Amino acid sequence: MIVLKNISKSYGEVQAVRQVSLSIPPGSIYGIIGRSGAGKSSLLRSMSLLEVPDSGEVHYGEERVDTLRGLALLERRRRMGMIFQNFNLLGSRTAAGNIAYPLEIAGHKRKDIDRRVDELLELVDIGDKKKARMRELSGGQKQRVAIARALAANPEVLFCDEATSSLDPQTTRAILALIRDLKERLNITVILITHQMQVIQEICQEVAVMDQGLIAETGTVESIFSSPKTAAARELLHA
Repeated sequence: MIVLKNISKSYGEVQAVRQVSLSIPPGSIYGIIGRSGAGKSSLLRSMSLLEVPDSGEVHYGEERVDTLRGLALLERRRRMGMIFQNFNLLGSRTAAGNIAYPLEIAGHKRKDIDRRVDELLELVDIGDKKKARMRELSGGQKQRVAIARALAANPEVLFCDEATSSLDPQTTRAILALIRDLKERLNITVILITHQMQVIQEICQEVAVMDQGLIAETGTVESIFSSPKTAAARELLHA
């Protein structure tokens, strides 16, 4: 269980996240949706410990994690995976080299890295792209490399920040199907940030709607699609 208690985060005079509290069940695919500027990516950065919230608490199970520093923070971050809209891959490396990178940084032995990379390439169904450079890959293939890299250290949680926004509809469906399959096979928790209601409907079990830094509404995907209670949710449904 990931629990957020009254999380707030500001950047200068802009209050991006305001007193947000959420509980995310383990093993779920949880969506956080909102328009651009709603605060969802800022919330994700606090939740994933990329940034420290100005106030509030982040708990993973029984452990409070927003107060971690140094080696303890590094070790906790290694138990999380992150994928982004723009892939964040190294153009100078092959697909295998990109997937290997976090394992190299963590100091794993070469033979263990090579074995793990091969496993991950097969897991995301691009085993034949091992030696391909990033310029040789399609957007969907690049995102598969990014997913494999995010899974390299066997994370407990996979954060997806607008991971399909730059992909065409057919590729989006394929990537969402892959994420759903990986969640089941690896028993991980997936937290998906998006502005696309169709993505939420396709893959998520529960969803939080953000608006102006606040949580406007939470519930099952079915309940929010069938009976949205707030203007923010209704606007997203009809966007």
